[in-house]
Amino acid sequence: MATGTEPASTDPRPPSGVRGAGRAAIAASHLRTDRWWLAPAATAAGLLAFVVYSTWRAFANADYYAAPYVSPFYSPCLAENCDTMRHGPNAELFGAWWGISPAIIILIFPLGFRLTCYYYRKAYYRGFWASPPACAVAEPHRKYTGETRFPLILQNVHRYFFYAAIVVAGILTYDTVLAFRDKHYAWGHMGLGTLVFLLNIGLIWAYTISCHSCRHIVGGKLKHFSRHPVRYRAWQFVGRLNARHMQLAWASLVSVALADFYVYLVASGVFDDPRFF
Repeated sequence: MATGTEPASTDPRPPSGVRGAGRAAIAASHLRTDRWWLAPAATAAGLLAFVVYSTWRAFANADYYAAPYVSPFYSPCLAENCDTMRHGPNAELFGAWWGISPAIIILIFPLGFRLTCYYYRKAYYRGFWASPPACAVAEPHRKYTGETRFPLILQNVHRYFFYAAIVVAGILTYDTVLAFRDKHYAWGHMGLGTLVFLLNIGLIWAYTISCHSCRHIVGGKLKHFSRHPVRYRAWQFVGRLNARHMQLAWASLVSVALADFYVYLVASGVFDDPRFF
């Protein structure tokens, strides 16, 4: 209830949010005494670090292929100026006129999937836009329009980026299979990079199918689970993964950067890929 003791304001606009006429006049913007800012700050730092690293690697246009490994940032390679990858995901859809890094062509799909992901929305809404910065801490914006206006309305295309993410995950699975070769393309070999790729693709698939859109597609429209036992079991499985969606989002973000960095180290000659057999 309003107390009638609201402090005078020089702003000609009527107050809104926690300063609205129907709210109690509390001088403090919030009553939290813990380090509530630590979580959004850590989130912002982590996402910013990935953005800086992935931007550098995407525009580098070098050191992304060391047989049999190809960086997940550059796969599939859709430009004519790609490094030749034997039996790799090459498709020269973009000719000689494409002069910049071929990674720019493909990264729009996995990045679009993550940018519109329900967990990442919470992460960067709090970490960058302070909307809100934390529970029980008011956001600094006077008005909240949600995802009804540009650019946030673009978040509604998440389900379509999910379909693209499935295709990309399938291609990265193919790259992982190719990682069971040596540098001369002979099959039946495993290196440290193979393990890195196996870890990455496992986390990529776990993050992708734990998506809220996947859960809805699998069983969201079913009215009688008993009539669809297979889909019901799939829905339960995706639901259990969905409960770990946040952890899988961060783990897969780290793993895809790790896989790219490993290829960079091998391709740039920092060290040779250790072979187990």
